[in-house]
Order: sequence, then C-alpha cells, then structure tokens
Amino acid sequence: MPIPHLTKAQMTDLKAICQIIADAKARLKKAGSPQWQTGYPNENSIQNDIINHHGWVLRANHEVAGYVAIIPGEEPTYGAIDGAWIKPNDPYITLHRVAISEHYLGQGFSKYLFSNAITIGLSQGIHNFRVDTYHLNQAMQTIAKQAGFEYRGIIKVNEPVHPERLGFELNL
Repeated sequence: MPIPHLTKAQMTDLKAICQIIADAKARLKKAGSPQWQTGYPNENSIQNDIINHHGWVLRANHEVAGYVAIIPGEEPTYGAIDGAWIKPNDPYITLHRVAISEHYLGQGFSKYLFSNAITIGLSQGIHNFRVDTYHLNQAMQTIAKQAGFEYRGIIKVNEPVHPERLGFELNL
C-alpha cells in the first residue's frame, strides 16, 4: 500500500468526506460526547473549506481515508482562553474537523494526517499550530499529544450545548 498523503480536497471528494464526518459523529455519540452532535460540521462547512482552499483529504489506495481543515490566521474562538497560549502573538494554523474513515481506524492514519498538515504549515513559514476538542474526545486528545501538541487551557466554541473545549498548541 502506498504511504497515505494529503491533497487538497475537491468537490468530487465531498460525498466521501461527509460520510467520514457522519461516521465520526456516530463514534462521538456512542462515546457519550456531545461534540459534533448539533449539526456541525455539515456539508456546507465542508464545502466552504474546499472553496476557501482549507479542506485537505488524506488519500490511501486512491480513496479518501481522512479529512482535515488546515486554516491559517486567527481563530476567533481562541482569543479568550482559560489558560495561556505559549506564543499568543505569533501566526498559527488551526486544524479543524479532523476525522479518519472507518475503514482506516487503528492503522496510524491520524499520525500521517497530522504530520502532513504540520509539514504544509511549515512550508508556509508557520511554526505554531492549534487544535481543540471536547474533554470526552479521548481519541483526539491522544492524537494531538502524540503529535507533540500540549494542553494550554479551555476555550469556548460557538456551540449551543457544552461549548468548552480543550485547547492544544504545538510550537516548532
């Protein structure tokens, strides 16, 4: 099998991405997490990622094996944190809507996804990365920590139920 790699998401990938997101929502719900249970992310948010050139797919065997939005610039919900960013004034990239296909779970694909996303940021001259997740999303916390991200504090996202998220940062 070829090594998984990130490519820009295309509208032709939308159906596969939406299925991956739907499966991730079901896994979160089964784990008792309210994260992603209020309609977000949805097809419209993925379409916007693709239109704005923020959507990336992890490809393996010519299939969409994962998805991530790689967003440079300030994330409005990260402006206030109960804690502290180590480099609050440096440019950063936020990784949002991270999900791996059901067919590739447990095979280390999230490591490829994070490694490729970080490489993309570094190639753009950005050395700081942020990600957030709900406190019950142990899988994402583990992935972020394995990629070198460190917990920095609580941020609040625009979610009607349980808006608190754990904010993680990686400085290279």
